Amino acid sequence: MSESAKPDLHEPANPARPKPVVVTLPDGSERRFAAPLTGAELAAAIGPGLAKAAVAIKLDGRPRDLATVIDRDAATAVVTLNQPEGLEILRHDAAHVMAEAVKELYPETQVTFGPATETGFYYDFARATPFTPEDLERIEGRMREIVGRDEPIAREEWERDKAAAFFESIGETYKAEWIKEIPADEAISLYRQGDFVDLCAGPHLPSTGRLGQAFKLMSVAGAYWRGDAKNAQLQRIHGTAWATQKELDQYLFRLEEAERRDHRKIGPQLDLFHLGEEAVGSIFWHPKGWTLFRTVEAYMRARLDRAGYQEVKGPQLLDRSLWEATGHWDNFRDNMFIAQSRDDRVLAVKPMNCPGHVLIFGNRLRSYRELPMRLAEFGSCHRNEPSGALHGIMRVRGFTQDDAHIFCTEQQITEESIAFCRLLLGIYKDFGFADVGIKFATRPEQSIGSDAIWAHAEQSLQNAVKAAGLDYTLAPGEGAFYGPKLEFHLRDALGRDWQCGTLQLDFNMPERLGATYVGEDGGRHVPVMLHRAILGSMERFIGILIEHYAGRFPLWLAPVQAVVATITEEAGPYAAEVAEVCAGAGLRAVVDSGNDTINYKVREHSLARIPLMLVVGKREVESRTVALRRLGGNAQQALALAEAIDTLKIEAAVPSANS
Repeated sequence: MSESAKPDLHEPANPARPKPVVVTLPDGSERRFAAPLTGAELAAAIGPGLAKAAVAIKLDGRPRDLATVIDRDAATAVVTLNQPEGLEILRHDAAHVMAEAVKELYPETQVTFGPATETGFYYDFARATPFTPEDLERIEGRMREIVGRDEPIAREEWERDKAAAFFESIGETYKAEWIKEIPADEAISLYRQGDFVDLCAGPHLPSTGRLGQAFKLMSVAGAYWRGDAKNAQLQRIHGTAWATQKELDQYLFRLEEAERRDHRKIGPQLDLFHLGEEAVGSIFWHPKGWTLFRTVEAYMRARLDRAGYQEVKGPQLLDRSLWEATGHWDNFRDNMFIAQSRDDRVLAVKPMNCPGHVLIFGNRLRSYRELPMRLAEFGSCHRNEPSGALHGIMRVRGFTQDDAHIFCTEQQITEESIAFCRLLLGIYKDFGFADVGIKFATRPEQSIGSDAIWAHAEQSLQNAVKAAGLDYTLAPGEGAFYGPKLEFHLRDALGRDWQCGTLQLDFNMPERLGATYVGEDGGRHVPVMLHRAILGSMERFIGILIEHYAGRFPLWLAPVQAVVATITEEAGPYAAEVAEVCAGAGLRAVVDSGNDTINYKVREHSLARIPLMLVVGKREVESRTVALRRLGGNAQQALALAEAIDTLKIEAAVPSANS
């Protein structure tokens, strides 16, 4: 530094001189600036590429607009569209642009609220005339015009009463009603783009042009103001928005593929099951579907037997007093079906198996030598789900849980948790799911048990999952009301995540129901209870399997593994013999000896997704062979009957049968 550049230590400080700020970036590095700067200026200082890609910043973890001034030392990150936070902002902007388009096209419409969603956005509108598909096309077209205008998006702070009066003056009574409930001394943030002004906490993109054109309006549905059926009915327009056209195209393709794979279509097409008004929320399993169900159940039973589980069966109806003791009556009552006996006892149809298993454990005094005790049940459960929440066989009122509970000592928690995680991941792999994510869910707002018990339970489960060497993400407040849990999310062929398995650590229920064991010290101790499920609901898991495989099940799972199809009428007796040999080898085979042509039979059984066809005609009868044809292929392979059966028997073996 030159002499002239050195500060004069005797010169009084200039009160107008800007205050320097230090920005700490995500990688831990620091940037020093002589004066406060905006988020956009920070991005430009880091690099021109980041300046172009930036859509917002995070200031001490809170998302903010790029125009936000950083006037203090803070941890700051620049947000781009390839980050979840950036994509959420883009989708929120899409909702605002849609609302602006609606107001321009249909000025009499009132806007209420419109958030971003996991795959897009929606906005609820109050309008007397229903929106039509043609209206959605017009709205989407106007949205593209608004994007083309590249209108600046600016944040404004208003006083509450002034904001309420403004929205009342332009006929937006829903907005005004909401604003009036905000404390009077709280600043109200509004966002302005063009002539459109909306109530919003933000953040938003710098301008409408940054939204791009990778969006699409999808549907319109009914909704209620504030989600309450007692309030006015609104119209909710759903849309989807992505950072690039490629991502939008991929999403739309996944939607089309998901519709093609929908278990509610494939199930009846393959004659697996049907749903009817005679039993809303329950399933009518057909022979093929029940074969699939029993195949999954038999596989699970074999895996559990090898893992040291003991299968039990509990009652369907249990007295109200039991559910009060466990805490379910206070925390789960609305989801339970209630019955009353002739002697006026109030009973509940069990929504889960855990209390019954505690009673089985506590039926007699146990010794520590019996622990860990692993009790499993394919329990038939019922939950009084709202009719609007029902979805095919994936969300039902009557279902079967592949439930189990492990009673153990505190010292056995880690070992049992590791063993369970390994069992679960091996089972998922056998069913074709190799990509599994894990969430660690902590204490919810509504729970039972003391703070000390919860802290101990959360620490114990966290130690166990770490000891298992598994990565996980935190899900604060999403645990069960009686204990923390691990959630296992499997990813299907379309990249969708399904939460199926759980491991829940419970110090509460055994104590509430008086379950104890005699420890090595001769004293009475309360066992730790690990609630665990792998498939979750058998019905839901089968629905996932149907969609994952689009009905083209692997050979070991297919309800009908092979059809023996005749070319000529004379081959009928031999076809019956082949089917009998298949059955003897444990293969599920049927005979098609009808008069249809072989080409017709191939087409029909391909549509039925049957993995194998064993074609027999005059030549095969004479040589005691079969022509093997696989689903999706045109080639036939001539094999001796014995060789074909040996080959298929190996192919149809249940995965992990010998592990």
